[in-house]
Amino acid sequence: MKIHEYQGKELLRRYKIPVPQGEAAFDVEAAVKAAHGIMEATSNETIVVKAQIHAGGRGKGGGVKVVKGEAGVREAASKILGMNLVTHQTGPEGKKVGRLLIEQGMDIVRELYVGLVVDRDKRRVCLMASTEGGMEIEVVAARTPEKILKAWFDPATGLLPFQARDIAFGLGLADKQVNKAVAVMQSLATMFVKEDASLVEVNPLVVTKAGDVIALDAKVSFDDNAAFRHKDREEMRDATEENPVEAEAAALGFSYVGMDGDIGCCVNGAGLAMATMDIIKHVGGEPANFLDVGGGADAQTVKKAFKIILSDPRVKAIFVNIFGGILRCDVLAEGVVGAAREMGIKVPLVVRLEGTNVDIGRKILAESGLKIHTAKDMGEGARMAVELARGA
Repeated sequence: MKIHEYQGKELLRRYKIPVPQGEAAFDVEAAVKAAHGIMEATSNETIVVKAQIHAGGRGKGGGVKVVKGEAGVREAASKILGMNLVTHQTGPEGKKVGRLLIEQGMDIVRELYVGLVVDRDKRRVCLMASTEGGMEIEVVAARTPEKILKAWFDPATGLLPFQARDIAFGLGLADKQVNKAVAVMQSLATMFVKEDASLVEVNPLVVTKAGDVIALDAKVSFDDNAAFRHKDREEMRDATEENPVEAEAAALGFSYVGMDGDIGCCVNGAGLAMATMDIIKHVGGEPANFLDVGGGADAQTVKKAFKIILSDPRVKAIFVNIFGGILRCDVLAEGVVGAAREMGIKVPLVVRLEGTNVDIGRKILAESGLKIHTAKDMGEGARMAVELARGA
C-alpha cells in the first residue's frame, strides 16, 4: 500500500523527523488559505505547490512549482489541480491530480538521498544513502554506484549509532550536521520497522543554510501482509490512485496484478502463477495478468476470477493452470464448466489440471459440451493458449 507525500510527512513528524511546514489542500481556496498560514508562521513568502500522486518525477512533469505569495499559489494550484500529470513512473497515460501539498520554501545548501528497503538476500533492512539527492536512485546506481552508501541492520536492534555516523561522514557532513543526520537516519529506521514498511525514501534529504537536516520529500509504502496490525491505515488509502481491477480482486481475496499481454492467467498458488507467466513468455506469448485464486476455488470463485480477467479488453485467451492439492481437480473442473457456461465466454479457454482426482476432472471438461481445450502439462497448455490467442 502506497501513501501520499503529505501523509508520509505526517508519519515522519510522529517520529520527530524534521520536515517543512505544510498542509494538504483539495481545492484552490484551501491551497491559498494554507499558504497564508504558512507565510505568517515562517515570515517567508516562498511557497512550494506540489501535486500529490503515487509516482515520482513530479517536478519534471510540471507538478511542482516554487512561487511567491498568495497570488502565485492561486495560479500554480489552479494549473496543477485537475491536470493529467505524466511522469516516467505513471506511463504515457498519466495520473489526474486531485490533491496538493502546500509547503514552506527552504534555503537549501545540499541535497542528499536516504532510503530504506528490505534486503531479502541478507534478511536485513538496508539503509541506502547518497550525495546525489534529487536524482532517482536507479540512475545513480547505474551511472555512479560507488556513490551509494549502505548499512544493513537487524530489525531487533535497529540502526546502530556507529552505522549512522559512518553514513553521515560518508556523505561529507560535519560538525552538528552529523548528529542531526544520525538522529534522522535512526528515526527513519525505527519508523520503517514499527510501521511495517516495505519502502521509506527521502529524496531529497536537505541541508539548509542554517545547518538543519530536513526531509524535503517522503515516499512510503507499507507491507500489506502486516495490515492486520494497523487497523487505522485504511483511512490513508487513496482508491483513485489504485488500479480499480486490482482493488476489486483484492476485495474478492485474489492476488492480482495487471500486465500488458493478451493471455489471461487463472492459477492457484503464487509460485505456480509465476511459473505460468514464465512459461507463457518462454513459448513466445505475453501474460495479461498475475492471478492467484487461492486454494479453495469453486464455481463462484472461478466465475469471479474470469470476470476479473475478462475486464481487460486485451485478453484473447485464458489459461487455467491448477494443481489440485487442497482443491480437488473434479471440483475445479465443475467450477470452470459452470462459470464458462453461465458467462458465455467468447475467448478460447485452455485448462491444465494436475493432482487429486485429475482424471475425473478431465472427464468433466471433456463431457461438458463446451469448447474447452485441455492440456496434459504446462508447456502444452501455454503453447495452446498462445496459438489460440493469435488465431483469435
